[in-house]
Amino acid sequence: MRSEPAMLLLALLAGSGPAPSGFAPAEPGHRWAFPRDHHLHPALRNEWWYFTGTLASAGPGGRSFGYQLTLFRAGLLPEPPALDSAWATGAAVMGHAAVTDPASGEHVFSEVLWRAVPALGGFGAVGDPTLAWARAPPGTEGAWSVRLEEGGAFALSMRDDARGLALDLRARPEGPPVLQGPDGYSRKAPAPGFATLYYSIPRLATEGSLTVGGLTWAVRGTSWLDREAGSSELAPGLVGWDWWGLRLADGRALMLEALREADGRVAWRTGTLVERDGRVRLLGQGEWTAEPRGTWRSPRTGAVYPSGWRVAVPSAGVQVVVEPELRSAEDVSRLVRGLAYWEGPVQVRAADGSAAGEGYAELTGYAAGGRLPL
Repeated sequence: MRSEPAMLLLALLAGSGPAPSGFAPAEPGHRWAFPRDHHLHPALRNEWWYFTGTLASAGPGGRSFGYQLTLFRAGLLPEPPALDSAWATGAAVMGHAAVTDPASGEHVFSEVLWRAVPALGGFGAVGDPTLAWARAPPGTEGAWSVRLEEGGAFALSMRDDARGLALDLRARPEGPPVLQGPDGYSRKAPAPGFATLYYSIPRLATEGSLTVGGLTWAVRGTSWLDREAGSSELAPGLVGWDWWGLRLADGRALMLEALREADGRVAWRTGTLVERDGRVRLLGQGEWTAEPRGTWRSPRTGAVYPSGWRVAVPSAGVQVVVEPELRSAEDVSRLVRGLAYWEGPVQVRAADGSAAGEGYAELTGYAAGGRLPL
């Protein structure tokens, strides 16, 4: 039940270029409507529900944590094969979850990969409270899920007993979805035809429980939701991306994404600044920079990741230093060979060293093998 979806998913992850036959491309002019667009977009090949957040346990001397929970839909065929079988499907569901504990120096990662069939995982149609779900890893009862509650909050759940890891969180949006790119059409290259439909919710008030190392904590904090759907995300010649989702202490939010070529040169940039009053400003190619301040070499994969950045948006008066809370926050897949990326919480500091915000960063395409998290 695992090997066949894994091989098909590998073929998908290796590809780039325009949308394959039968899948629709992401196109400008999408008519956004919520909560409809929280649900799946079956005509597009890939999409994900991507939650990251910074949480703290209650009480004096509380512990701080970062978390990630992502459910991916990978389209394998435009339509399920015409077979009289409960196992026939046109998609796979992949789940990634991680908790970063800076106090202990631990980053615990878990994953699942199943074909999207009733016994193993799937995606709810409009009106279904379940947006995406996947059976928990072997040896753990239950399922991983992202559900939409009455009132618009998201219920997040995952468990992996073998790794002593679990999340049970409720994330309530503190503002409307933010469309990334003009009308939510996010280009991924100078050439046309490489794009996703993309929106974010930068601030979700979050509370619930978190288990790591077999210990369970009552936690509260703030999360970020990224939702993308598309059929041809990366243009030929691009190897990965650096992404930052930053909540600034002055109430603004900043999304930055840099797509890289093999030599490290940034070929395409996107960025969005959300003002305190909710106004959204799209940042042009030359309006921001993120200069690495150092590197970290993974002892597991040998990948060398940038570690710490000077981030500047001069037109918005942003000049900050972004530092990882734990340098070793690398997710390394056991199910998809060659899939490894860095994903962890970051602190934002002003030039004088004072706290200026927090958030998350994702760095892909640095590990040998070149597999990307969709």
